[in-house]
Amino acid sequence: MADAPDRRAEFGERIRERAERGGMRPRYAAGLIASIWLAAVIAFGIVEHLVDEDSFPTVWLGMWWALQTVTTVGYGDVVPASTEGRVVASLVLLGGLALLSVVTATITSAFVARAQRTIRTASDEELLAEIKELRAEVGRLSELVEDRR
Repeated sequence: MADAPDRRAEFGERIRERAERGGMRPRYAAGLIASIWLAAVIAFGIVEHLVDEDSFPTVWLGMWWALQTVTTVGYGDVVPASTEGRVVASLVLLGGLALLSVVTATITSAFVARAQRTIRTASDEELLAEIKELRAEVGRLSELVEDRR
C-alpha cells in the first residue's frame, strides 16, 4: 500500500497531466477547489478549537471562523484571542489568499485554453479550405499548360 506522500504525489501528477492534456475543465476545477476549501475549513476549524478553546468553544464555531477566513469574508464575529490561535489564523489567511489566487488562475487558464483550441481549430479549417482551393487552381493551371503543348 502506498504511503500518504506517494498518494499525494500521484494525485498531483494526475491533476498536472489532466491540465496539460486538454486544459482543466471549469467544472472539474471548481469541484477540486471546493474539496480543498472544505478540507481546509474542517481541518483549521478543528485546529483553531484545539489551540484557542476560549474563543472557539466548539469545533463548529472554529469551522465557521475558518470558512469566513478561507473565503476572505471575515465577518469578525469570532476571532482568535490566543497567540497560538493567531498563528493558525495567519496560516489560514495566507492559505485562503493563495487558494483564491490559484482558483482564479485555474479557471482563467481553462477558459483561455478552450478559447485557444477553438481559434486554432477555426484557423486550421480555414487553412485546409485554402489549401484545397490552391490545389484545385494548380490542377486547373496544369491542365491549361498541358492543353497548350
